[in-house]
Amino acid sequence: MSEVPAARSALRIIRYLAGHSGPVRAATMSRDLGLPRSSLYHLLRVLQDEGFVVHSPEHQGYALASLLGEIGSSVLASNALARLGAPVLERLVSETKLPVVAHLGVLQHADVVYASKVAAARAPAVVTSIGVRLPAHLTATGRAMLTALSNAQLDAIFPAGPLTLRTSRGPASLTELRELLEATRERGWATEDGDIDPAYASVAAAVLDHNDYPAAAVGLTFRRTLVDDAQWARFGRAVAAAATTLSRRIRGRP
Repeated sequence: MSEVPAARSALRIIRYLAGHSGPVRAATMSRDLGLPRSSLYHLLRVLQDEGFVVHSPEHQGYALASLLGEIGSSVLASNALARLGAPVLERLVSETKLPVVAHLGVLQHADVVYASKVAAARAPAVVTSIGVRLPAHLTATGRAMLTALSNAQLDAIFPAGPLTLRTSRGPASLTELRELLEATRERGWATEDGDIDPAYASVAAAVLDHNDYPAAAVGLTFRRTLVDDAQWARFGRAVAAAATTLSRRIRGRP
């Protein structure tokens, strides 16, 4: 018998949540694992503080956090983020009240891979479908996450030569990318205007984990002719607020 029963119980919780595709209520876990409710809540709080478990208010339940993606599969981490972020994206689209597309992207080396997507009625048919991979330096979601990386990390990701362009817009070198990222940090959210498709633009903000690493980014894509300068700012503040909400859920803090 283990001399550290709390450690054994914590591992049982992680293994139990790994066997469920969505958030599980504490009462259900307490019953299935045979743990007292008070002990379970204490262990869940520790696991939240350490970044292993997240709480979903909409489901009133707990799920594994993206931190386990550093230990296990990055695909599983993306799926967990997608489930946790879906209600945030739905609320973002609903509050925008315009034909926009909200999406959640994760950074994989020099690319962004889209893990979740919610489209409003009459929203444009954008390329950011689930599983699509795009160059991070050309997308708002990618730029939002790149702003959270150090110069050494950027050097490791991007080559010294020219960067790929899809249209006539976008940073063509690492030097130009650094300048763009500095402006993004000062603004508080990332933008992209015709860099992927001349007809569309996007804004995005980074979702940070308990180590302040960019676990994902929340973005909005819309027709360029739809918005004026004031609307750009409103969209930017909206994605920043949504990203903050999701960051808090990932970190396990209110």
